[in-house]
Amino acid sequence: MAENRREGLVADAGLMKGLHSGMGFAAKGMVIAFVVFTILNVEFASSIYAAIRGWVEASLAWYYILIVVFLVFVCLYLMCSRHGSVRLGDDDSRPEFSNFSWFAMLFSAGVGIGILFFGVAEPMFYFDNTQPWGYPNNPHADVVGVTDMDMNRAVHAMRVTYFHWGFHGWAIYVIIGLCLAYFGFRKKLPLTLRSALYPIIGERIYGPIGHGVDLLAVFGTVFGVATSLGLGVTQMATGMNVLFGLDPGIATQIVLIVVISIIATLSAVSGVGNGIRIISEWNIWLSVVLLAFFLFFGPFKWLMGFFVTSIGDYLWNVIPMGFWTAGTEQEIKWQGGWTIFYWGWWISWAPFVGMFIARISRGRTIRQFMVGVLFVPTTIAFFWLCMFGGNAMYLELMAEGGVGTAGIAEMVRAWNLPSALYGTIDRLTELAFLQWIMAALATLLLATWFITSSDSGTLVITTMLSMGDDNPPQRFRIVWGLGEGFVAGVLLLAGGLKALQTASIAAALPISVIMLFMTYGLIKSLSEDSSAVPAEGKAEPAPA
Repeated sequence: MAENRREGLVADAGLMKGLHSGMGFAAKGMVIAFVVFTILNVEFASSIYAAIRGWVEASLAWYYILIVVFLVFVCLYLMCSRHGSVRLGDDDSRPEFSNFSWFAMLFSAGVGIGILFFGVAEPMFYFDNTQPWGYPNNPHADVVGVTDMDMNRAVHAMRVTYFHWGFHGWAIYVIIGLCLAYFGFRKKLPLTLRSALYPIIGERIYGPIGHGVDLLAVFGTVFGVATSLGLGVTQMATGMNVLFGLDPGIATQIVLIVVISIIATLSAVSGVGNGIRIISEWNIWLSVVLLAFFLFFGPFKWLMGFFVTSIGDYLWNVIPMGFWTAGTEQEIKWQGGWTIFYWGWWISWAPFVGMFIARISRGRTIRQFMVGVLFVPTTIAFFWLCMFGGNAMYLELMAEGGVGTAGIAEMVRAWNLPSALYGTIDRLTELAFLQWIMAALATLLLATWFITSSDSGTLVITTMLSMGDDNPPQRFRIVWGLGEGFVAGVLLLAGGLKALQTASIAAALPISVIMLFMTYGLIKSLSEDSSAVPAEGKAEPAPA
């Protein structure tokens, strides 16, 4: 019935064949209008987006904090509940991808590029104590008197870094992905956000309400990928400067956007099982090589001890940190600029990443899904962040000129974040050829992580516009894949990327409301639908 309904809404002939024609035109019009509005007067657009974001951070910080904590507890409930053995698909369905491929794609779409970009810079920012931005670098450390740049402050720095990249953020992805996978594969509804609202509004998901929900998801995906691509090429351009002496300016960045967009589009055209899976797996293997360099050319024993200590510290403090609300004016500025920014960014990316996670998770049980998505990527991310951030902080702790004189903290204070990664690589070894190889590997990984994010985003956009077709028409994958790169390039040239990043964060507010309804719809369906409740005494299927 759901398939027949989908076919009735998707054009079967003409230019928009395979897509919902109204949504297809609306999505393109929305993207064009927003880009044109931004580039015609970047300062005016920036002021509007910044005002909205500022209001959200000042007035609704408590709301973002509560909603993210709520989703963490929902994840724990579903993981341990009687519904854990329900399969995301028919009872006899089995996973399409091996565990390794699944984990590789989860990591690639979720946090791969982010922790490479911020892996050195973010821990170093929290470790610093100079307050170059007019608010504390780390109020969580300051409030307990850990103000000196020493080992204790390094542990506190990792605690905050883990907090922003850990269970709270991934819980957002988990809930969206689970809703989509359950309603799409178990209940046979379209693989789109609207389907999770079926228990609440029924057949009206196929009307204007459903269209609006999916278009908001398209907005978040297009501009989330475009702004990340545009801002991220600055680090790649820095890498090209380190490697080949190329000018890291706008011209180099535009060329990088073009190349990455073309490769990502080809990957999206080839589908999940080919291009996206293969590139994601290669990302993991290349990342292992880079991680090994940071581990074995750094202070190995110190790093492993630091990892154990900092993870224990995070686990001990993660619950009170999740509920912490800033009190003073400076703390409010810090929390808005970091924690609330991160929660907004995770939420704005949730439709895109959640949809992709759902797409690759057919056939797994709810418990397998929850454990795999919530714990595996976070564990990998924690180790990565500790190796990168730990090395940088160790270099500053042991600097010959005194603590904080190694030069990496100075780069971060100047907000030269792209250089912090390459500066750490240079200081880990005096072998020039190895410095060059590792810098080249880091730059390659930046590109390939972006490729996997972009091709995943393209697949998600076309899936939503085709009303849940998990193999959308290839010509539309080409249009949207190249379109993401075009948006990034135009906004980069116009100087409007940061403005659009701010707008994307502001868009997290309506998405968060939709998430609450989706969560309610999921729990309602699981509780009331007998087909979603395992028979009494039935053993849970063994993991694939």
